[in-house]
Amino acid sequence: MSGVTYWGSPMADRRDFLKLMAGGAAAATMGCADPDPWTPAAVRKTDRSAVAVLPAPDYDEARLVEVVRDGIGMFDLDVRGRRVVLKPNLVEFDPRGVINTHPALVAATVEAFRLEGATEVVVAEGPGHRRDNEYLLEASGLGAQLRDTGARFVDLNHDAVRRVELKTSFTGLGHLYLPETVLDAGLFVSMPKLKTHHWAGVTLSMKNLFGIVPSAIYGWPKNVLHWAGLEGSILDINAALDVPRFNIVDGILGMEGNGPIQGEAREVGILLFGEDPVAVDATGARLMSIDPLAVGYLSKADAFLGNADDALLEQRGDSLESHRTNFRVLSMFEEMKTEPSAEPE
Repeated sequence: MSGVTYWGSPMADRRDFLKLMAGGAAAATMGCADPDPWTPAAVRKTDRSAVAVLPAPDYDEARLVEVVRDGIGMFDLDVRGRRVVLKPNLVEFDPRGVINTHPALVAATVEAFRLEGATEVVVAEGPGHRRDNEYLLEASGLGAQLRDTGARFVDLNHDAVRRVELKTSFTGLGHLYLPETVLDAGLFVSMPKLKTHHWAGVTLSMKNLFGIVPSAIYGWPKNVLHWAGLEGSILDINAALDVPRFNIVDGILGMEGNGPIQGEAREVGILLFGEDPVAVDATGARLMSIDPLAVGYLSKADAFLGNADDALLEQRGDSLESHRTNFRVLSMFEEMKTEPSAEPE
């Protein structure tokens, strides 16, 4: 793709792939391999977690640079001399701008971290649906933004990998092969879209990490993870990723209903910031009028990985209540709502 540095390399042999496929199928039938699925090594809870909600009414890139810098400044992040890896949610071509993290926000975040002193800001993603990333980058508009910023893009589906032993056993997979670009990051930033999800209820910072798992090993759309269990895979991946992390949620325009692909746009006009992905996702759920402790993986993550309990969250920036929006969900998730879903307009 002209003008965008595009990295990718082969990474695993067929024997490893077949072992992973067999392991995933077995885990799907037997559930957790360990009755106590997390160990002390996986515990990352702190006494309290801070989450910032900042208004961002539109995708004006110049204004977004300042909003992102304000959000970064609310946390003790020193990125000077570090390589920052941004992981947006890039799923399908979407002319409405609802499915993917908006390209203008990605570009603004690249610029914001450069201004904060990062030596390099890389954009990396491993889409689970499309194999042709060059098409997806161009169709989504992200390719043009990357050319304008000069940021490098890494295709995580084809990046070099290292074997990482799992600290939790929600899937029974035992280990994952994860991309070196992510594992070597000075700061890894999950940049999801504020969306409902037709299987998990909500998809935010934690679910966004499905995109770091290479499809060249695990299949499209990350088949091994789905066979092993969506909820367990979210927990295992997040517990395994032992690098400095930050989260920025694109809540300017979210998706309600049959997310993460076929839902409808819902304006919220905010960005969410935080270091604890559980706390950030719990706040995102509350913004959508969803009880995070009714979301299976968030409830489990609250036990060992971060804070979902509202009493343990420190709110920064705007009040959550001033931006709470009544997102519509599929009927099977209506019991998660803190108020009945709004009727479609």
